[in-house]
Parts: sequence; C-alpha cells; structure tokens
Amino acid sequence: MPERSSLNRASYDAIAPRWDDARTRLADAERRILDLLLDGVAPGARVLDLGCGTGRPIAEHLVARGLAVTGVDQSPAMLGLARTRLPRETWIASRIEDFTPPADAFAAAIAWDSLFHVPREHHADVLARVRTALGPGGRLALTVGGSAHPAFTDTMFDHAFFYDSHPPDAATALLVATGFAIVHEEFLNPPTNGREKGRYAIVARATID
Repeated sequence: MPERSSLNRASYDAIAPRWDDARTRLADAERRILDLLLDGVAPGARVLDLGCGTGRPIAEHLVARGLAVTGVDQSPAMLGLARTRLPRETWIASRIEDFTPPADAFAAAIAWDSLFHVPREHHADVLARVRTALGPGGRLALTVGGSAHPAFTDTMFDHAFFYDSHPPDAATALLVATGFAIVHEEFLNPPTNGREKGRYAIVARATID
C-alpha cells in the first residue's frame, strides 16, 4: 500500500508546474456538476475538497462563489501552489484514506479525479467519513472509473500513476449503503475498447439518519 501512495505523491510532485499550466479552466460538464453540488449551499459555507491539487480550477471556483474551502492532498508541490493561489483557505497535507474530517463540518464535499487514485478497499471507509462530515442534505460530487477492471498504472506527463476504482454500478451502490441518495450520474468519458477505461461523475446527497 505505501508504495502505491508514494508513487502518486512523487509523480504529482514532479508534474505540479505542468499540471498547473494545463488545468486552468472548468469543462462545461464540470461547471454543471458543481452547480448541482452547490445547489442550496449558502455563501460562507465550508466545502471539503479531497484531492484538491493546486486549487485550480475547482477550489478557485468555490472561493469565487463565496465558499470556504478545506483542501486535502498528499502532494507537497501541489499544495504549495494551492496555498500561494488561495492563501486564506485551509490546506491539509494527507492521503485521502488517512484523513478524518470533523463531523457535520461541511455543507458539501468533492472528490474530483482523486478517489480512483486510492485502492478500492479503502473507498467505503473514505465515503463513510465524508458522510459523517456532511450534515443531512449535504452533497458530495465525485468521479469514479467508467468500467470494471483491476487496478493498474498509467502515465501522465511521462510519470506513472496508480489507479483503482469500482465501476459505476458498484460505486453508486456503495454510496447508497453509506447513507447517500443519488442525485445525478453521467459518463464524462465513456469507456472504449482501447486505453480509455471511462470516467463517471456522481452527485449524491447525505440522507437523514
């Protein structure tokens, strides 16, 4: 397990400036899903961003909406850029699977293109912690892999990264079992017969206990 985490941490540290230069704007689908996530969230509310990276573009968008961001990432280089970009927000250096947020502390949470870097055996625990961190009705937006496949490594900017994910049906079932109701789901990138394993977005709402 540690070697898989250290692989991603070292790779994101290595590519942080290139990632920051490339990832500057929200895609139309991302903006639409963030609107669903933030529906009914009042200005000043706290939002948890798991796998926040450099803070651009998602945390930037949240702050522009008048929200307070707590970002969690294991890459010191990515977090350094986030702190420089948005110094008033809260930035925490941690693996997602090790982070325990306080209960009922956040109005919304997001795990965008980050949960699938965590071995799937930890996903239930991560989602349960997020559920505890959200008050009733709080929403979570996340992406998961778009097809069934074993864990694998792939390259980005010539560096290796570890990936693992439940397929969409298993991910939505896990969310429901953890205390969420599904609000919206869609393919962002459908799987193909080639390298593309797919990418699937879900917005879920914390149900009342």
